[in-house]
Amino acid sequence: MLQTLSPRLVFFGQALLALASMLFAYYYLQLHLGLPPCPLCMTQRVAVVAGGLFALLAALHNPVGWGRRAYAAACVLAAVFGAAVAGRHVWLQHLPEDQVPACGPSLEYMLETLPFAETISLVLMGDGNCAETSWTLLGLSIPEQTLALFVVLLAVSLWQLVRSHRAEAQT
Repeated sequence: MLQTLSPRLVFFGQALLALASMLFAYYYLQLHLGLPPCPLCMTQRVAVVAGGLFALLAALHNPVGWGRRAYAAACVLAAVFGAAVAGRHVWLQHLPEDQVPACGPSLEYMLETLPFAETISLVLMGDGNCAETSWTLLGLSIPEQTLALFVVLLAVSLWQLVRSHRAEAQT
């Protein structure tokens, strides 16, 4: 049954999932609840947007064969990067309080004063701000929910990468 799904439809679904995630993060979490994103959250948002854009481009382009696989591989890379950052974020949140790193400067300050490579390194390390759990849904923190999102996007992207050409003949 899954083989009969159009690759274009699957890519479009991935793009819609990314869009819904970003709308939820921005409009509900950030604007409605007033939860500013920490540097790791912003990095995860970049990965969601990148994966969503790759999926949207794939849906619009509707390639076959290696073209579909190239878009799927780009989605896989975005999901792996996002899952790694979200995994680090979850790890920071579960550290004992005495092992949580100190809070660092804001991302804006780092971008203005530090070299870009050093800023990226510091952002990916996370700090005490990233260790706070300020909101949960069904017992899962925001980074845990985002990690689950990346796992779903990764699974779908991997499936798009390896699925057979039979479905392409039907599109």
